[in-house]
Order: sequence, then C-alpha cells, then structure tokens
Amino acid sequence: MIQTLSDALAARGYETLTPVQEAVTDPELAQSDLLVSAQTGSGKTVGFGLAIGPTLLDEAGRLGRAAAPLALIVAPTRELAFQVTRELEWLYAGAGARVASCVGGMDARDERRALERGAHIVVGTPGRLRDHITRGSLEMGDLRAVVLDEADEMLDLGFREDLEFMLDAAPETRRTLLFSATVPPMIAKLAQQFQRDAVRVSTVSERSQHADITYQALRVAQQDAENAIINVLRYHEAQNAIVFANTRAAVNRLTARFANRGFSVVCLSGELSQQERTHALQAMRDGRARVCVATDVAARGIDLPNLELVIHAELPSNPEGLLHRSGRTGRAGRKGISALIVPPKVTKRAERLLKFAKIQAEWTTAPNADEILRRDEERLLSDPVWSEEITEAEADFAARLVDLHKPDVIAAAYLRLFRARHSAPEELADPDTRAPVRERAPFGPARWISLSVGHDDRAEARWLLPLLCRAGGLEKDSIGAIRVRQSETFVELTEASLPGFLSALGGGGELEDGVTATALDSAPDLGPAGPRGRGGPGGKPGGKPQGPRPGRVPRADLDPDAPAEDRPAPRAKPAPRPAGEGAKPVWKDKPRPAVREDDDRRGTKPVWKKGGDDRKGAKPAWKKDGDDRKGAKPAWKRDGDDRKGAKPAWKKDGDDRKGGKPAWKKDGDDRKGGKPAWKKDGDDRKGGKPGGKFAGKPGGKPGGKPRADATDTSKRFKAPTKRAGGAEPPKRKPRS
Repeated sequence: MIQTLSDALAARGYETLTPVQEAVTDPELAQSDLLVSAQTGSGKTVGFGLAIGPTLLDEAGRLGRAAAPLALIVAPTRELAFQVTRELEWLYAGAGARVASCVGGMDARDERRALERGAHIVVGTPGRLRDHITRGSLEMGDLRAVVLDEADEMLDLGFREDLEFMLDAAPETRRTLLFSATVPPMIAKLAQQFQRDAVRVSTVSERSQHADITYQALRVAQQDAENAIINVLRYHEAQNAIVFANTRAAVNRLTARFANRGFSVVCLSGELSQQERTHALQAMRDGRARVCVATDVAARGIDLPNLELVIHAELPSNPEGLLHRSGRTGRAGRKGISALIVPPKVTKRAERLLKFAKIQAEWTTAPNADEILRRDEERLLSDPVWSEEITEAEADFAARLVDLHKPDVIAAAYLRLFRARHSAPEELADPDTRAPVRERAPFGPARWISLSVGHDDRAEARWLLPLLCRAGGLEKDSIGAIRVRQSETFVELTEASLPGFLSALGGGGELEDGVTATALDSAPDLGPAGPRGRGGPGGKPGGKPQGPRPGRVPRADLDPDAPAEDRPAPRAKPAPRPAGEGAKPVWKDKPRPAVREDDDRRGTKPVWKKGGDDRKGAKPAWKKDGDDRKGAKPAWKRDGDDRKGAKPAWKKDGDDRKGGKPAWKKDGDDRKGGKPAWKKDGDDRKGGKPGGKFAGKPGGKPGGKPRADATDTSKRFKAPTKRAGGAEPPKRKPRS
C-alpha cells in the first residue's frame, strides 16, 4: 500500500482492513476496471479511495499542482457526496490532494470558482456534474479514474442518461470502478458498455445480512404505534438513533411529537434545503441532537459514528429498502439494533419483508413502562459518575446535604431528578388483546307501534330513528327493532317509554306532516320482508313491481313436490312455416335435414331450381313474358312511351317540355328568357306595375322617370340651385 495512504489509515485508527478494502487493494488489480459488490457498511468509501491511489499518486505518494481533476466520484445523494468528500479529504491529506464537491442545492458559482482554482478529485451528484460539464466549467480531458458509488441506486433514481453522458465525455483510457450493493442486470449492462475487461469483485458474505445488527419485530396494538416508538427510544437511550418514515407528513408529525416529549430531535427529508439537511446531520454528529426522523433520503450512505438504533416507524416498500435503512447502524464492526414497529394490519407484510431479505428477526413486544423504569435504574447504578473522584467543593456540598437530610431522602431526590431529565414512558396495550365487544342488554319488555309510512314513501330506518327521538322525546336505548314494510313501518319501543311517547305526540299521534304513529295491542306479524325493488309489492318507490304478479298462478312444473298429473305437458314446438315466395322454406325449420344429392345447399343446384324459379340470379319463368323488371325493355315500352329519356308519343306534337321548342312558343310567348309578345306593349312584369305609368314608355325603368334624349342639348346642363340653409353656391371665375 502507498505510504501516505497507510499513514492516514493509521492516524484514523484503522488496524485491519475490511474484506472489500483488502480485495480492491490487491496489487494485481491496480490498473483494472472493477465491478464491486459489497454489503452496506462494509467500508466501500475508503475502499475505492485506496483503489484509485495507484492511478492518481506518483511514486512518492504525492499529487502535483491542482489543475484539471484527475478523478471523478459520482454519488446518488447530496448527503452521500458530502460524506465521500470528508472521507477522501482525510485519506488523501498526506498526499496534498484538493477535493471539490459539486452537488445540487449548493451555490453553483462557488463550485465553479473552486474548479477554476484547480482540484485533484471532484465528488458530486449526477445532475450537477452534468451541468458543470455542459457549461465547460468541469474539464474531463485529464481524468484517470471514474467511480460510481451506489450505482444501483443512481439507476433506480433515473440518472442513467446523466451517467452515460459523463462516461462518454471521459477519456477512453480512464479506469472505471462501479461500486454497488447488488448487481442487477442494468448494472451489468452498464459495465459491459463502459468498462474494459472489468474484474468482478464480490465480498458479500455467505452468512446472514448484517451480522452485527440485531433485528427485532415489535408487535404493538394499532393505536400504540407512535407510543411504542417513544418507549423504544427511552428503553435504549442510544447516543444516536434514526426513525424512518415513508412520507414527509409522517416525518413532520413524529418530529413535533418527539420534541414535545423532550427528545433532542432533528428531521431529514427531501423538502428541506441542502443547508438545513447538512445542519441536521452535523447536529447528530456533534451530539446536539440524538434522534433523527427521516425519509428514505437518509437510507443510503449516511454514516453516523455513534448510531446505535434504527426504528422503522413505517415498513419500507421492499427488502432492499429494509437492508439499506438498517445498514445505517452496525457499521465497521460496531453493533446495532434495527426495530420494526408491526401493528396487526401489517404483520403479514413484515413477515414477507423479513423472508425476502433473508433476515431472522426476534418477534417480541415493545418495552412497557415498568421495563423502562427498571432500565433507568440500572443505567443510574452503572453510571461512571460513581467512580469519579470527588472535588473539594462537591465534598462540602455533600456534607451540607447529609446534615440537612437523611441519606434515603437524598437518594430518592437524586432518582427523581434523574427521571425528570427523561421523557415519561407510555402505557401500552397488550397487542394480543382485542378491545372488549360491548354486549347489548336484552331489550324489553316491549310494545310495538305502527307508522304510516313504508317503502312506498321512501321510508328508511336511518331517518325514522332521529324522527322518533325528536318528536316523541325518546332515547336511542328505548328504541328496538325497526321493520320497514311496503306501506307501513313497525317500531319496537320499551313498555316504559310508550306512554310518554304517545303523550308527546298528542291526540292525533302525528310525528310530522303525513307521518302518524299508532300503538298496537300485540306484536305484528312481520313475516319475510321480501325483495326491495322499485315500486309494487316489496319494491322501492317509483319503480317496476317485483315478485309474483297479481292473479298469476305459480308454475307447477317448477315445484318439485307437485304431482306429475298437475304438471303441464312440455311445450310443443311451433309448426313449420308454409313455403312460398318470401317465406321461410320448410326445410329451414328442420334441425338438420339429410342432404340429398340433388339438394346441395352449398353451391350445387337444388331440386327447386330445376323448375326455372332460380332465386339467385337465373332467369325465372316470369321473365319470359317480356316483363323484365331489371333493366330489360318491358312490353309497355313498345308503345313509344319511354319514361327514361326516350321520346314519347306526346312529344310528337311539338310540346317538348325539356328544352325543345313547343308549339306554344311559336306565338312569341317565351317564358324562359325570350321576349314574349306581351312585352312589346311596354308591360314589363319584372319590377314594373302592369298597366301603369310606363305602359306607353317602352324601355323605361318601371316606376322611374324617362331617360333624357341624347340629341336634345338644351337639357344637358342645369344651373345649380341654392344650398340648404340659403347659402349661395360659389361662383366660377372666368378663365383668363
């Protein structure tokens, strides 16, 4: 291993490497493309940092002047990108590396200035990196290595196009390292497309997933899901804990409730800005917050050193989500607990998740209040404060306390102060105990009343019940059965409430307009209610009647107990239709008649065609008389009376009604554009009044003045008259 990297590991406290770190630092793989699959929390970040060392560093283990980047690390989320940046900074600090980050949600101008100053390693998210490449602020020409961290997650998030764009823009001589928890077909296809003879490295242990994590499935009552989370947090009192929920609304609700219960809590979800998300994680690392409520945005890549507890407030959608959520704890050899909150409605789903994830979980119940209080006492007795040396000031104050109070009083006060700093535990119901079913006491003694409304009036029990209570002053407990029939409704009342009910209605017994109540001397004969249709007996109002029609006798053949002599004979088949023109032939009424040689119904000429009566195009007997009704010249056309264009007999007289000059046109009376005789007298019937003023003025406009004679020059000019208002017209000046 390169000395500068080895020194950085030693300074960080690394005594041994994890399996994935040992595999990728094999000298034989120093210049090879790698496709690595390893479990979450196995040290992949430091692993690929060590793997690209021989490609970036010189023989002395140093880096030259920072200019265009030599390595590009792509991560799916902002939090993971920042974490990778921090890991590579301490790992390459001795080599003089400058690491720049380019992630969405941060100021792109600051990132461009950092790239202009020069960087050896650039870490970022796909979208922001592609933006810098497109704008020309990120140079790709000097890249020696490209690392895709959590490649399967990036493909699931829809970054395939961005990844292909960046890999196409990188030099072909680069090394390409793909790190992924699993290798689905899409990852294999991506590796085949952009890697050169990649070496497959798999360090997935054959033992169960996350051997350092204890899985617990906590059965809780449906109403105690959130209370159980509070008790789990109180029972373990972990330095850092993450509570996972599926939606932002659930995250906000749980955060508010935990804060009200005294927990130091932060939240992490996609609706927060990058600055808020960074501050939340930093508060967890600094110890200012101990509980983080998050969506699956924190399920990958988040590494909190003291994270001891993961709680699934809501179950993840798939086994991979369960593994990645739980992988936030139990990292790098540390122990952790992953607790699933399982109400009765999701028990089967939880079992399937654990089965598909190949996880053996301990099925138990959430800790109750007594268990938490006992656990508080154990923590109090084992607190290191008892073994610390007492200072002089503390000894003086202790002496004063002993003088003032008895030792048992001091101890009890100290216990109360200790518990006051913690949230009180919740009382949980037994998840195996269902809520007791309320049994109604027997109803009675009772009396029946009759209401004057039923199905015909659209009566229903849901509006009759409040009507009875309101008008009759009854309580709901005083009303028993309500049976709605076609024209009336029977209601059961307690015997004690009946007198008050009748007195509240008065003498007429009217509940409201049109609804009256009558007390019955005995219980009514309810009988079957019958089908509720639309109108008619047993039906809904306004519809068709249902049930047997009035006066209709039931069929005896449908009664299996009826004697044979009472059953009607089977219905006879109808007689065949008589044969004839246009009627259905006799042979068509038969089920399947025997096909004779001369009666072939599929193309052969049957018997009835030999008589000349061919119904499919042949010339029948009635066509031999010349009376052809399909285009042939019939007998009635021989007389010259052709009704389809031929010249009939009535055209020989000169009376042609279709364009020819008939006899009545010879007199000059042309009614289609010609000048008839009656126009010669000046009687123009198109706009003029026959016999009017213009009768003696040929050619004049009907109803107007006659035209002036062009030969009469005296009438060509008329001197202008005065204008309206008496003004004189302007006089012409004589021409000079």
